[in-house]
Amino acid sequence: MKLALPLDSLSVFKTTTRGRWDWINPLAIIGLGIVGVLFIYSAQLSAEGNNWITQLVWLIGGAAIYIVVSLIDYRFWLSVAHWFYLAALLPLFLVLIPGIGSERYGAQRWLDFGFFAFQPSETAKVAVLLITASLLIRSQIGTVRQSLGVLGKLALAVGLPLVLILLQPDLKSAIVLPPMVFSMLFVSKLSARFFAGALAAFLLIVSLVAWDTWRYADFMESNGYSYLRDRGKFEAHTWVPLHDYQRNRIISFVAPDKIDPTGIGWNQRQSLISVGSGGVTGKGWTEGTQAQLGYLPRSVAHNDFIFSVIAEEKGFLGSITVLGLFGLVLFNGIRIAGLARDRLGTLIAVGVTVLFLVHVFVNIAMTIGLVPITGIPLPFISYGGSFVLSCCLLQGLVQSVYRFRKDFA
Repeated sequence: MKLALPLDSLSVFKTTTRGRWDWINPLAIIGLGIVGVLFIYSAQLSAEGNNWITQLVWLIGGAAIYIVVSLIDYRFWLSVAHWFYLAALLPLFLVLIPGIGSERYGAQRWLDFGFFAFQPSETAKVAVLLITASLLIRSQIGTVRQSLGVLGKLALAVGLPLVLILLQPDLKSAIVLPPMVFSMLFVSKLSARFFAGALAAFLLIVSLVAWDTWRYADFMESNGYSYLRDRGKFEAHTWVPLHDYQRNRIISFVAPDKIDPTGIGWNQRQSLISVGSGGVTGKGWTEGTQAQLGYLPRSVAHNDFIFSVIAEEKGFLGSITVLGLFGLVLFNGIRIAGLARDRLGTLIAVGVTVLFLVHVFVNIAMTIGLVPITGIPLPFISYGGSFVLSCCLLQGLVQSVYRFRKDFA
């Protein structure tokens, strides 16, 4: 396969492709960003927070990143993928060092620069996407030996940042990476036996987590411990790398009566009330009671549970509108993957689209009680600087695939 790579920084920008833009994704993203700013404002109205202004600033900065990345030939990133990967690993190490990484809510996930708290796991998502695409493009996938060689390299390249993210701990960022990588392997036409083995491994892990959670519940109840007050008691009695607060989230999902309803299960219960009380048209913007009165905690209403606020205030119609905008972004991403003229373009577009699909599905399913609470944010709507910027960068890569897909000899 012929793959033309830019040889210098000037060749990254191609004048032959000016004016050739796909407008579906940018317009949908603008719509989602406006929705996010409006409902962040509404969620914090009673607290007189100004996070909506900060979110607007990040969206403007993200728009600049989106445009710049869109103007760069996506094949350029193949030539710097390894350097980008190494650069993304450094802050993942730094954030774990006491005194350097900033700790919040029992997790050490941020590098605090005063005016901006940077979350290294967000750039790690981009790095994993690029290094996976680079390894798949530069490797032959055919025989069993060749496939095993590629998988071995990928296991190391993806496993290292995954472990560092889990050490923070940041389960929400870790669980979105495997689906993205698997989707890229799938379009690379890896052997079906690999995916059968991966499915078996996934079922084994789910079974292991279920068994470990059952042991945890039995241990806590047998010793008369409180799930909330005595967190950490069980961790020394198991080799499964989960924290007790994560086990609490699983139990609150499958057996909410075991957990204090004013504790770990509170957020999801109030989220269900928010979504269910919105009706068809909702209570009106800024008129929702769950967030305004603090039943849906203000610490999560503007980020992890922003969809609950939308559903309460704009009802079923507002929720469907948001889902429709996300549907445009996701389906258009698959369309662009199909239009790509080379395997690299397809890999980038598919990887980004699946990453966004996981974010959207898990976040909304979390707010309506279909999956345990994980804290995965909603792209372009949930509050968060690092997350907004990484989302814009990733979508900029998809736009680049569309713009430069015809630039082949």
